[in-house]
Amino acid sequence: MPSRSTVFLLLVFSFSAFSTKGSQESETERTLVLDGGNLFDGRGGPVQTDPRIVVTGEAIVCVGNAESCPAPDGARRIELDNGSWILPGLVDAHVHFGQTGWFDGRPSSLDFPELFPYEQTMARQKSQPERYFRAYLCSGVTAVFDTGGYPWSLDFKAAAEHNPRAPHVAAAGPRITHAPPAALNLSAEQQYLLLSDEEAGRAAVRFMAAFGADAIKVWFLRVREQEREAIDSRVAAVADEAAARGLPLIVHATSLREAKVALHAGAHLLVHGVDDQLVDEEFLSLAREKGTIYTPTLLVSDGYRRMFEAVKRVSKPELDDPNRCVDEGTRQMILSSPELYNHPSVRAFDQDLKAYRERLDAVYVRKVENLRRVHEAGIPIALGTDAGNPGTLHGPSIYAELEAMQAAGIEPAELLVMATRNGARAMGREDIGTIAAGNVADIIIVSKNPLEDVKHLRHISHVMRAGKLHRIEELARP
Repeated sequence: MPSRSTVFLLLVFSFSAFSTKGSQESETERTLVLDGGNLFDGRGGPVQTDPRIVVTGEAIVCVGNAESCPAPDGARRIELDNGSWILPGLVDAHVHFGQTGWFDGRPSSLDFPELFPYEQTMARQKSQPERYFRAYLCSGVTAVFDTGGYPWSLDFKAAAEHNPRAPHVAAAGPRITHAPPAALNLSAEQQYLLLSDEEAGRAAVRFMAAFGADAIKVWFLRVREQEREAIDSRVAAVADEAAARGLPLIVHATSLREAKVALHAGAHLLVHGVDDQLVDEEFLSLAREKGTIYTPTLLVSDGYRRMFEAVKRVSKPELDDPNRCVDEGTRQMILSSPELYNHPSVRAFDQDLKAYRERLDAVYVRKVENLRRVHEAGIPIALGTDAGNPGTLHGPSIYAELEAMQAAGIEPAELLVMATRNGARAMGREDIGTIAAGNVADIIIVSKNPLEDVKHLRHISHVMRAGKLHRIEELARP
């Protein structure tokens, strides 16, 4: 069984290594010219061959060719071969910095309090986000949307915005819900606020608006029939207050009935696909009318299954981390899961894993069909992983999610728009997500054509964030 001190030291080591690696940028303005390769700008149009991109400071100043974008005197120039592909940095529109990718960040699933006290885990999440920042950049993700967490997640926005070693961060802060899970709140700090009545919901919105939340998140679980009218009206009150303060509404609603209520209330973003039944024309019409963005999160439940099977020694834990992006502490936490087999919490966990897998398989079929229907209806879709949940790691989980969406029938070119421009729009950002003059210089370079297969996004050679170009080896785990 891994010791708590060992895991803590590993996490501290990964944080320190990231903080000190590489030289600091000078204060002088820098100009960089990228020449050659193939450009997919994130807007879904045709690929541009042999492009030129001029970057000054943090911004893209020209996108075109050698004739339309002259290289300034003294600019640093990088020549790319014709097998290189230039894309906007990827956007994960559904993450949680308050969760670790393992059970220590989700004790409502399996709890090991004497080994991993939740309050200490959250203190580390608050004070050491750099290990996740690096994992995201190393995976080609240059922007993330934390769609629900502790109030301190709001502080990451300013710290990351102009940091070339961190993704852009948007954050919603604490979730508002009729069913807060006690295990995921601390005595002096909460990430779930009780929606006890309409005024409580409005007060929660005012609180988060005052603290600079980028959106308001409602955690809207399936409601018992006798409570529906009351809770629906509370959700509507939250939506009304959010709209009055110019804040978009995010809703977690995986059941069709609750999702429709969220759409009627004007949800900007549904952060999970509907999975209890197939969406109908009423749902699709409402989503189109409201301009709602749909994020399917196809694989997050499978992450739980893999972690349950790992601690029960049904299967070996695996890390899908092709570029060595995950920090050593998290890596060891995942890989040492079978060592907890004899822990009382694991012994008491009596879930029939075979039946659990079968249920997840049935739900997955509905999620895929709903994604197909939403896509065919022309409703905007953004990629989101729900990173931080057990088995869904910050950073490289984006690859499997993209590949699952491709397997569901969405073409790579459309997926790349969902993972760039649409994700940026979900965050409320128009200055990222596409490669265009005036936008922030967030760019990835891959060595294989992602328009043939999104699996080729695993072959990242460089990541540019805010005009600073990193080789992937600089961002990988030491």
